[in-house]
Amino acid sequence: MSRQNKAVLSLALLLCLSLLGYSWLAPQSAQSKPQAEPRAVQPRGPLDATEQNHVNVFKKVSPSVVHITTLARTRDMFSLHITEQPQGTGSGFIWDEAGHVVTNFHVIQGGSSAVVMLSNEASYPATLVGVFPDRDLAVLRIDAPKEKLQAIAIGSSRDLQVGQSVYAIGNPFGLDQTLTLGIVSALNREIESVTRRMIRGAIQTDAAINPGNSGGPLLDSAGRLIGVNTSIYSPSGASAGIGFAIPVDEVNRIVPRLIRDGRIIRPALGVTAAAPNVHQALNLPKGVALVRVNPGSPAAKAGLQVFARERNGRLIQGDVITAINDQPVRDLDEMLNLLEQRQVGERITLTLWNEGKTRKQALQLGESD
Repeated sequence: MSRQNKAVLSLALLLCLSLLGYSWLAPQSAQSKPQAEPRAVQPRGPLDATEQNHVNVFKKVSPSVVHITTLARTRDMFSLHITEQPQGTGSGFIWDEAGHVVTNFHVIQGGSSAVVMLSNEASYPATLVGVFPDRDLAVLRIDAPKEKLQAIAIGSSRDLQVGQSVYAIGNPFGLDQTLTLGIVSALNREIESVTRRMIRGAIQTDAAINPGNSGGPLLDSAGRLIGVNTSIYSPSGASAGIGFAIPVDEVNRIVPRLIRDGRIIRPALGVTAAAPNVHQALNLPKGVALVRVNPGSPAAKAGLQVFARERNGRLIQGDVITAINDQPVRDLDEMLNLLEQRQVGERITLTLWNEGKTRKQALQLGESD
């Protein structure tokens, strides 16, 4: 068969197939159409108790959750006009009817201002009340009608148990409010704050905490606040089943002080701690070795001794703080955590180690600079 004949045969086959395909797809005649109606909806029945609780928690708490947009000032290089551009977003929640809003410090860090959007999509400019970067917490305030401000219910974190159900509400990726469900995966975790201080007692959860959920609430099955979602552990930055929250007992201690004072006024002893390698070099016990006592400070008034060198190089043994009110102190970070739980003017008792001997020393806390 010639090449020309083959081409003609191929063209004829394609034409036949096209016609067959058209006839298969062609609409049926009115007489041959089968009866076709939408399928009947099968009654579902009521939600089970667990599902209904999910729904109830979201309905109850979502009006307390807010979306936060931070703005940063930029200057046009040609006109020199200053404008505010969106810098980042996060979540937060209404603390009280006075309009105080709690979020993460890192959500507002670097911003010049912020706008808070309520669940009804009404937006209000926010003023900064106070921050505590060591715990990644910040308090804003909005001037909104009281009837629009539904304060979140406060729970407790000291009695949490691994395995109990938790919920996270926030605005991941700038989307509208979402609810994720998980459990308490672990307790008493340590995570690093933006100041490199350790946040102890953090709650670990597998509830999805994505970018944008930061600053939002972690809730128990009763819809009470038990933590503030603060970070995820993930190489990609997306939720990978390991999220962390600042425990509510810590939040409930810090936020009122930020509202009252605008900052955390840390009670002080008036001492300077030795570097960690000093403990190893001198084979000292765990604690805080003192290398300076400020004149007139509570530590000076209590007679605390410092490590020093005489002119001939001989070491003068000083005090090592090993406990505060019988709570062990392993390092400087732990001592600062314990002091932050006290008030200026409060009396405490230090346990001091010096040359193998231990003694107790009471003193009254002063105010840090």
